[in-house]
Amino acid sequence: MGKIISIVNQKGGVGKTTTAINLAASLAVLEYKTLVVDADPQANTTSGLGFDPQNVKLGLYEVMINDTQAKEALFKTEFEYLDVLPSTIDLVGAEIELINLPNRERIMKHALEKIKGEYDFIIIDCSPSLGLITTNALTASDSVIIPVQCEYFALEGLGKLLNTVKIVQAGLNPDLQIEGLLLTMYDMRLRLSNQVVEEVKMHFQQLVFDTIIQRNTRLSEAPSFGKPVIAHDAECKGTVNYLNLAKELLQKNGMTKLNQQFEPQSLN
Repeated sequence: MGKIISIVNQKGGVGKTTTAINLAASLAVLEYKTLVVDADPQANTTSGLGFDPQNVKLGLYEVMINDTQAKEALFKTEFEYLDVLPSTIDLVGAEIELINLPNRERIMKHALEKIKGEYDFIIIDCSPSLGLITTNALTASDSVIIPVQCEYFALEGLGKLLNTVKIVQAGLNPDLQIEGLLLTMYDMRLRLSNQVVEEVKMHFQQLVFDTIIQRNTRLSEAPSFGKPVIAHDAECKGTVNYLNLAKELLQKNGMTKLNQQFEPQSLN
């Protein structure tokens, strides 16, 4: 039975989509069957994996609003072990349309339950908001990964997000866990980046992933080619960082194969 992980933070520009695409691709390269669910109306995960959202006829909107079966809306990517459930701009309207539906917070959960057994991991890329779509994602998930950028105001809004997770745990999904906080956009040349790393680790301790995602040009430009970074440049820092994150995630979940040991990275 696959593990469902939401990538969530109500702040934009913290690396949610980058993490969803590249963590999923890294798990797929390590031969774990992985599905990415694009739960953001901006559809950047969809386009970042090489699909034009304007050409998507069936996506998450149709699955949640029109009772389309999730398996009918899946796209195969260039990676053998990686599929995507795409998004379109139509998803903007889903927030309003969901309001009057029964069990409105559990619609995504029911949809994904039918295909959960076919995957090792289902990664949900959430929009930068805490609306009904994100609530659906949290209700459907086993755990959450929270990207935190190594920049000023990094911890701003984090308390509100953690409170939302507690509300979901209390009323909708008592089994929801925090998989970890992921430090992103780290620049070793900046004292501020190092201060943020220290501050986040001091506040959240064992909840913080050892892997840190460094700023990397190849990582930033990969989406414009419609590819995960590992398909764009297999040896760049961004690729190494996300492979390390995938291995650390596997190790945390007791799923590591002998040749996939996680090694804590050096930031030098």
